[in-house]
Amino acid sequence: MACYVNNHPLVQDALSTLRRTTTTTEQFRKATKRISNLLIAETTRNIRTVPITVETSLGIADGFTIASNVVFVPILRAGLGMLDVALELIPTARVGYIGLERDEATATAATYYTKLPNDLASSQVFVLDPMLATSGSAVSAIDILRKVGATDCHLICIIAAKDGIKTFENCHPNVPVYTSAVDPTLNEQQYIVPGLGDFGDKLYGTS
Repeated sequence: MACYVNNHPLVQDALSTLRRTTTTTEQFRKATKRISNLLIAETTRNIRTVPITVETSLGIADGFTIASNVVFVPILRAGLGMLDVALELIPTARVGYIGLERDEATATAATYYTKLPNDLASSQVFVLDPMLATSGSAVSAIDILRKVGATDCHLICIIAAKDGIKTFENCHPNVPVYTSAVDPTLNEQQYIVPGLGDFGDKLYGTS
């Protein structure tokens, strides 16, 4: 498995805003959009394209257009914070949803909702999951996608934990992970340390 850490200064600046305890909900949402834009743009660098020609006001120019059948799959609810940016970048993409609820006592993920497009076998699928802690949610999401035929899968997260990456790699060694940081550990509640807390709560102003 490949794990790509995006060290671009703009990515790291947005990440620092997300981590900061004094960041307001409004600021957190703006930083989420900014970092998602940069991460998704880099993740889709090798997306499949086909050559085309376009007519300009002064002549004919060679170019490219997206050839892939792209599908974004946010893991509810936190992954929704990355979806709008993804669709702004690739408006033709289809969207699937996977709802996974974390049991706070065991830190395991249980599926409560799944809605996926058809024909995933021919699609490039990008799973949006901001925090890769134990990796339980991400592993479950890829399991679900594999069962319905998806083969070309990618995971985009904002922060990952070392243990989570190891577990994810053991379960899905052929799925690359794209992130802005790999944090060293998890606490007793299985939250990433230093992390940033509960992403969904900070994004939606809940607790």
